[in-house]
Amino acid sequence: MRNPTAKRDYYEVLGVTRDAPKDEIKKAYRTLARKHHPDINPDRKEEAEEEFKELSEAYAILSDDDKRARYDRYGHNAPGGYDFDFSRDFGVGSFSDIFDVFFGGSGDSRPRDRVYRGDDLRYDLSLSYEEAYTGVEHEVEMTRFETCDTCGGSGAKPGSSPEKCSYCSGQGQVRESRSTFFGHFQTVTPCPRCQGDGQVIADPCPECHSEGRASKKRKLSVAIPAGVDSGARVRVPGQGNDGPGGGPPGDLYIFVHLKSHDFFERRNGDVYCEVPITFPQASLGTRIPIPTLNGKEDLEVPAGTQTGTVFRIRGKGFPDPHGYGRGDQHAVIRVVTPTDLNEKQKGLLREFAETRGDKLRGQEKGFFEKIKDLLQA
Repeated sequence: MRNPTAKRDYYEVLGVTRDAPKDEIKKAYRTLARKHHPDINPDRKEEAEEEFKELSEAYAILSDDDKRARYDRYGHNAPGGYDFDFSRDFGVGSFSDIFDVFFGGSGDSRPRDRVYRGDDLRYDLSLSYEEAYTGVEHEVEMTRFETCDTCGGSGAKPGSSPEKCSYCSGQGQVRESRSTFFGHFQTVTPCPRCQGDGQVIADPCPECHSEGRASKKRKLSVAIPAGVDSGARVRVPGQGNDGPGGGPPGDLYIFVHLKSHDFFERRNGDVYCEVPITFPQASLGTRIPIPTLNGKEDLEVPAGTQTGTVFRIRGKGFPDPHGYGRGDQHAVIRVVTPTDLNEKQKGLLREFAETRGDKLRGQEKGFFEKIKDLLQA
């Protein structure tokens, strides 16, 4: 028996295969939505409403290429979720309204009194490594459409109001009948005069010129969580454009871009850095301070350390934005060869080489034999 609290697979909800094309997904949704819409099932409205929400959520994800790709990879546990808000994006409106939203057209001849949600806005924000590490309160300056203060969103001059459209008699739609060889057809289209609103504004608002909204510059303080990476998207509800006709606002989305760093390189939650040390330090071992994103940290380098050796400093990487621990810092050792030796230093190195039996000229015995063997292999 299925756990009633567990989310069902979206493909299972719509009854399609995982490789189903978009038109098949759309057809499946339309068929099932007609069957389960609450208006069609008044005797089991609450149950039908939940079923319809599940169908609409599945369709919203699988009909969007980006969201579908993320769902195929992560399932219901995608990092950051899917920003799906059923009540905001779809709602359980009238049966004909739902199909107008998804598929266009409607069998309803009534004027459209639906309230339209405003558009979402995008803001691109560049952060330093340090800001992304600690999180930051950032002031965003943007331009957005807000409900006109003068007319309150009606678009009409104060003291007046929109009038019923005489072209469509306030219906918002016009019907056209046409007889053809195949029979008699009737088409319904939005009214060309009122654009489907069922009303016209004879005396426009002098401030917004009948738009019902005006463009305004705003400053907004946005909290960016610690640990965000390039490509992260921070949603600020209700800070997009106000909807036309007094409709609810959309959302603001902050897209994060991480600036490059002179010393650090980020790889997911981990931080990498190159640490140069001298030949004596590499040979004898040393203890050196290295920078981290959270101050300095002493690094113990054992004797005989080679170039390319990587030391891990646990917990010194970026924090997870969702609170799941921290990454690590990786220090990659690079042994620096000196290029400005004086004669005394050169002499000491020659002496050192002699004590080890190292040859400064030519190759070790057997070198060319090894090369020959490799070429003949």
